[in-house]
Amino acid sequence: MHYNKVEICGIDTSKLKVLSEKEKTQLLIKIKEGDTRAREALINGNLRLVLSVIQRFAARGENLDDLFQVGCIGLIKAIDNFNVTLGLRFSTYAVPMIIGEIRRYLRDYNPIRVSRSMRDTAYQAMKIKERIINETQREPTIDEIAKEMGVKRENVVIALEAIVEPVSLYEPVYFDAGDTIYVMDQIGDRNTDVDWIDEILLKKAINDLGEREKNILSLRFMNGLTQTEVAKEIGISQAQVSRLEKGALDKIKSHRKIII
Repeated sequence: MHYNKVEICGIDTSKLKVLSEKEKTQLLIKIKEGDTRAREALINGNLRLVLSVIQRFAARGENLDDLFQVGCIGLIKAIDNFNVTLGLRFSTYAVPMIIGEIRRYLRDYNPIRVSRSMRDTAYQAMKIKERIINETQREPTIDEIAKEMGVKRENVVIALEAIVEPVSLYEPVYFDAGDTIYVMDQIGDRNTDVDWIDEILLKKAINDLGEREKNILSLRFMNGLTQTEVAKEIGISQAQVSRLEKGALDKIKSHRKIII
């Protein structure tokens, strides 16, 4: 992504440094050893990441300086809680943390009225969720959160849904080597009626695919798994699942055109 000279919070964004994954890992190791200079260097080296995230909220008309500052808080939380030993890319962990911090900020100024008790329940659930993510580096289930809070699962679901703003299916949630993963890619297709392609033609087209492509399509559209779930199932990254899935669907579409 190319950044023009834009001043945000007094920072010339065109001059922001970008760190390699190796540099980030080295700094994270130093931070765990108590090196405050390394912490500052890692924050400064990831300000472009914060900038790329806040661009998604630009259309809302929010003050970019405010969003940038809030995003930096999310970045700092990600740095302080990141576990180097798990072998994850730092940006993969940091982006959801930055987005979560910004959405938490926007919810506080949400014009839609939500009862105080429901808001308190939701915030308590989010604190528990954030703590579990920091401790285990994984997303907790609603049942786990409800059990720790001592409330019914339904209460947690209703409270969280009440404070969540609508999100476009085409909102980007992850970037990797030029590939963009959108919200719609995170949603499992559990509809048994395949409206967009005839079942017979689909079977013929699938026979021409590789075994991995067949497996991915089966898990995605027969079992209704999300791309994240498929990635965990077969042991590759979500970005790879996205590329393979799109490639397989393109082959199927081409095969269908030839038959028709």
